[in-house]
Amino acid sequence: MISDPMAALLRRLNTADPTVADDCARVLGADGLAVSALLEGGAREVIWATPGLGTRFEELQFTLGEGPGPDAARTGTVSLTGDLRAMPVQRWPALLPALSDDPVGSVFCFPLNLGAITVGVLTLTQETPGVLDAQQWDDATVLAAALTSLLLDGDRHRLESLTTASTQAVLRQAAVHQATGMMSVQLGVPLSEALLHLRAHAYRHNAPLGDIASDVVARRLRFPQPTPTHGPTVPEDPKDDV
Repeated sequence: MISDPMAALLRRLNTADPTVADDCARVLGADGLAVSALLEGGAREVIWATPGLGTRFEELQFTLGEGPGPDAARTGTVSLTGDLRAMPVQRWPALLPALSDDPVGSVFCFPLNLGAITVGVLTLTQETPGVLDAQQWDDATVLAAALTSLLLDGDRHRLESLTTASTQAVLRQAAVHQATGMMSVQLGVPLSEALLHLRAHAYRHNAPLGDIASDVVARRLRFPQPTPTHGPTVPEDPKDDV
């Protein structure tokens, strides 16, 4: 059964109150909250998030392309990680080492489903290991259903306008989409492969994907043209303009 505080918060989703995300996280016992929408081709972008832990973790998943959120998006099932640091590194080989300096203890991801269709993911993060209690589980499930309805009704921009963190994340990811298109044309590769080049560069340089994309869009960073060859090659590192 939904709690009274969560019922009140669901009514506030239809307002322009910028504190709704933080209040949802508090009611759910989370230190961070983020909502990402699925795009064509399986890509994801953050559209609603609390500042701090929620935004940082979601953007790290976005940069690396792996984690419990992408797992929930791919499978359409809930992903519950009560102790993230106890997970074997083979599960998320890029994400887990990257979290060494971030206080993420547990992560709970709820896919936003309509039947067999997944339109997004609700991600809750806690600084310490733990589990959701029965009430938090019920409230998170109801919130996920409400968010699914908003996305299906085309109201994602209402969520994007609710928090400054969401707006900043959207702007960074817009740069990623633009940079991916530029690189696809420049390198003559599909969009999916161009995004892999961006992610690989961000991972090698321990930099947010949005920052790398902004450098590409501003032409401060250029990726070299691939050299035709009869054998396998390792992509060159892009050059920074001085």
